[in-house]
Amino acid sequence: MPDLNIKPLCVDLDGTLVATDTLWESLLGIILRNPLMVFAALGWLLRGRAVLKTEVAARSDRDPATWPYRREVLNFLKEEKRTGRPMVLATGAPKKIAHGVAGHLGIFDAVLHSSDAINLTASRKRDVLVDQYGAGGFDYLGDSRDDIVVFEAANEAIVAAPDRAASRWQRVHGARLLLKPKGGIRTVLKAIRVHQWLKNSLLAVPLVLNHEIFNIAMVVTVMAAFVSFSFAASFVYVLNDLADLDNDRRHIRKKKRPFASGQLSIPAGLAMGSALLIVSLGIALFLPPLFLGVLLLYIVTTTAYSFFLKRKLLVDVFALAGLFTLRIIAGAAAASVELSFWLLAFSIFFFLSLALVKRYVELQELAGDEGSKQLGRGYYAVDFEMIGQAGISSAFGAALVLALYVHSDEVSEMYASPALLWPLCPLILYMLLRIWMLARRGQMEDDPVVFIISDWRSQLVTVVGAALVLAGAMVTV
Repeated sequence: MPDLNIKPLCVDLDGTLVATDTLWESLLGIILRNPLMVFAALGWLLRGRAVLKTEVAARSDRDPATWPYRREVLNFLKEEKRTGRPMVLATGAPKKIAHGVAGHLGIFDAVLHSSDAINLTASRKRDVLVDQYGAGGFDYLGDSRDDIVVFEAANEAIVAAPDRAASRWQRVHGARLLLKPKGGIRTVLKAIRVHQWLKNSLLAVPLVLNHEIFNIAMVVTVMAAFVSFSFAASFVYVLNDLADLDNDRRHIRKKKRPFASGQLSIPAGLAMGSALLIVSLGIALFLPPLFLGVLLLYIVTTTAYSFFLKRKLLVDVFALAGLFTLRIIAGAAAASVELSFWLLAFSIFFFLSLALVKRYVELQELAGDEGSKQLGRGYYAVDFEMIGQAGISSAFGAALVLALYVHSDEVSEMYASPALLWPLCPLILYMLLRIWMLARRGQMEDDPVVFIISDWRSQLVTVVGAALVLAGAMVTV
């Protein structure tokens, strides 16, 4: 028989048992399926938050097994359950979600949830628990500011992954901490992928190739364009991560991203994304109008990629190559310099090869099952070798375009010693073919551009290539 003297453990759901807010994630899901649902959501919200929760849950087809349960919390609850302690799921989520979670886990003896009339959070949750178990008659596991009033009415408060307010309360009262507080500034920087900003150094390529690196006005303009483009890129990274939560959580590495892991909330992501977009466009307004046009095209294209194009066979890799080329076009637009046809042709082949590497590496995980399909993509494991062949062919295409460019009249007019540029062709081939060989061996991460930035051999090739361009422009042989 259960020990009647053991106090029940009441457990919060959102942010505590699961590393997300079920309302926000469900709402985001139905809006992504049908953007017009945002107007319906506003109507439900006007009738009260409890109505919003119920209506959103009714339209969500989320499988309870797919919520991102916190493993440490779940293990703790299972241990407590083995002692015979009564377990209560006390959540502000509506009936459909609450009972779905309870039914899936099978460890709760009772479920308390929101209804159309009552949003079971903060003081309302406290009052219900006190009415049912008495003041100090229960222990409570929570994570947020709303849970503080419940902590104070509980016999024992247990805090898991607390927000700032709950973390401060936990320190002051010496409450038990089950999980550390959620991430700070480092987590934010990881979410906006500051390390990816190096990709936007491509904006300086037209400036360099037009021999304008000592033009201070142009350099300052391109630096401002770099910041604007970087903020725009981070906006899309945040948007992409929010739209791709389910697939990221199933990926061996992407599941550690701040939004997929629950380190950052969906509302925080929406606020960050909005701020990044506003700053990006604000800077662009002070740059040449053509740059603003290219930036808007980049935002539209990369957003389309995040929501639609990345799921289309081959269209995704051409879109990725095009987005890198848009960076070069944006740099030319910002500096108001002439854009070379050869540079654009080389860029398309070079970045198409790298985009195909990205897909190749992702498909390696399915190599043992030809019938398997890559999550969220249009590829099957059987496409593995075809992707490799296309990528290597693109590498040779990039080298061929570069060779034709070096031999062109345009180079003869711009460079004092065009012959010094010829080693660029084998250098480019070396870099790309080495990346492909490492990918074939399973030694490549899924972003080859980041690999190039961090790999010393690729860095050496880049430095030698830049030195050859500089020598070709300034030295007469």
